[in-house]
Amino acid sequence: MAYQSLRLEYLQIPPVSRAYTTACVLTTAAVLELITPFQLYFNPELIFKHFQIWRLITNFLFFGPVGFNFLFNMIFLYRYCRMLEEGSFRGRTADFVFMFLFGGFLMTLFGLFVSLVFLGQAFTIMLVYVWSRRNPYVRMNFFGLLNFQAPFLPWVLMGFSLLLGNSIIVDLLGIAVGHIYFFLEDVFPSQPGGIRILKTPSILRTIFDTPDEDPNYNPLPEERPGGFAWGEGQRLGG
Repeated sequence: MAYQSLRLEYLQIPPVSRAYTTACVLTTAAVLELITPFQLYFNPELIFKHFQIWRLITNFLFFGPVGFNFLFNMIFLYRYCRMLEEGSFRGRTADFVFMFLFGGFLMTLFGLFVSLVFLGQAFTIMLVYVWSRRNPYVRMNFFGLLNFQAPFLPWVLMGFSLLLGNSIIVDLLGIAVGHIYFFLEDVFPSQPGGIRILKTPSILRTIFDTPDEDPNYNPLPEERPGGFAWGEGQRLGG
C-alpha cells in the first residue's frame, strides 16, 4: 500500500521536474557505488579535445556527497522546479525544456571563464530566481528568522551560502542567468519597441507539448513556496 501511494505521488510530479530530480538522485547514488566525481565534472579540455561530451550534462546532475548540502539543494530543486512547471509553465512543457537548455547553455558558456566544476547548484538558483520574479507578492519565511518578499529569496540563499563558508560565485552565476532569462522572456517583449528574442523551437513543441490535460492532475499551488520552515510563504492579501 505504501509503495502504491509513493508510486502515485511520484507519477504526479510533472515530467521535466521528475526527470531532472530523479537524474540528480541517481547520479549521486551512482557516485556512491559505481563512478567517481572525476568522471562527471565540467572540464572544457576533456569535453572539446577528448570528446567527453557527457560532462556537459553530468556536471548539472551531481550535488556532492549525501549530507546537509545535498538535501538542501535537492529540496529547493524539487520544490521550485515543480512549482514553475505547475505554475507559469503549466501546459508549456516545451517552453520549460527550452528554459533548461537556454540556462544550461549560458552557464556552460560562463563556466569557461570561472573555475566551477559542477553547475547544478547554480542551475537551482536560476530556477528559484525565475520563480521569485514571477511571484513578487509572495511573503517568505526563512527558518522562522527572516520575513521578506519572494524576489529577495535568491539573495537570502546567497547570504546563507556565505554563512556556510561556500563560494557565492555559484549563486551569482545562477542569479545572473536567471535574470537574463527573465528579462528576455518577461520584461523586454513588453517594452516599447521590444521583441520576443527567445522562441521555443518547433521541434521541442512537437516532442513535448500535448493538447490534452490529465483530468486527475493535481498541481501544487505555486503560491505555497517551499513547504518547509525555510521556504514557506503566503501571497499578500491572501
